[in-house]
Amino acid sequence: MRSVLQGRAKKAGLPPGSLIHVGERRAETVSVTVAHYDQESFTETQVQNAADCRSFVKPDSVTWINVDGLHEVAVIEALGKEFDIHPLTIEDILNTGQRPKLDILDEHLYLVLKMHRYDEKTGGINAEQVSLIIGHGFLLTFQETAGDTFEAVRTRLRTNRSRIRKQGADYLAYTLLDSVVDGYFSVLERIGEEIDGLEDELMATPDTRTLHRIHFLKREMLLLRKSVWPLREVLSGLQRNDTPLFGDGMAMYLRDLYDHTIQVIDTTETFRDMTAGMLDIYLSSVSNRMNEVIKVLTMFAVIFIPLTFIAGLYGMNFNTGASPYNMPELNWYYGYPFALGLMTAIGLAMVVFFKKKNWF
Repeated sequence: MRSVLQGRAKKAGLPPGSLIHVGERRAETVSVTVAHYDQESFTETQVQNAADCRSFVKPDSVTWINVDGLHEVAVIEALGKEFDIHPLTIEDILNTGQRPKLDILDEHLYLVLKMHRYDEKTGGINAEQVSLIIGHGFLLTFQETAGDTFEAVRTRLRTNRSRIRKQGADYLAYTLLDSVVDGYFSVLERIGEEIDGLEDELMATPDTRTLHRIHFLKREMLLLRKSVWPLREVLSGLQRNDTPLFGDGMAMYLRDLYDHTIQVIDTTETFRDMTAGMLDIYLSSVSNRMNEVIKVLTMFAVIFIPLTFIAGLYGMNFNTGASPYNMPELNWYYGYPFALGLMTAIGLAMVVFFKKKNWF
């Protein structure tokens, strides 16, 4: 978040459409991959010059151009010129702090969303911005780094009998969106396992590490929620708008994808409520443990109050001789054992009383 804000500060005073990369540099170099296919053939090419990508677009076929890395502005700008993409759209692609949204342009559809992956080392969620530009017979995707959830889609494209090979660019875009939403389910599954483990830990031996982990998960669920809620609006907008870039046969697929997004939102909200409840459980558990400690200390104090009184009474050492107020135990041979026995009997009697009351 800090890097995004710093990048925005660099753009202060610049005219709209100024192309500046806003965000963290996540890739060493920018790579451009072109996948060209139809029902009968499939080719995959690594392109050195972004200006050559337009030549791959041909009638009756689909061209998928994927860009990994956004920090080299010249590459993104060159692609924008080749495909006649508005400078404001290119500016949004370079700004990795975008909110998921949908822009319906004259010849293109522009979608931006967040792709999430579970980090096994930190136990958190890694978010990456993905931008899609859908045109007639082609699809442009822009990612911050290589390695994504789209590898399964590429594998299906390499298969001769796959459904994607028989469809257009709109179906390819749907497949990529569906892959991103499925990635949300994978992340939520791992978060659910983490929450189950924390619940067991809360019931057993909660400590400060447990509290830190709860706060961490609560923050991660908040970030996930910010990514998923706007995606629902994006998919709803795709269903409402009759754009020629999405054929009539895509309505059912978009409704199914919308339903999956609603499921992700419901699960995210449930996990947010669970983490909030776990925080209350932790505070209650700590309070109960403190109450138990205070109760034990209080019982010991109550037991020793009469014993202290007896010890203090016989510690006055008043010997008045033949006075009627004489303390006979002072000169009694068994006075000391009698005092110890009396204190022991009183202490044991109080312990038995507390046991019967289930206070101890």
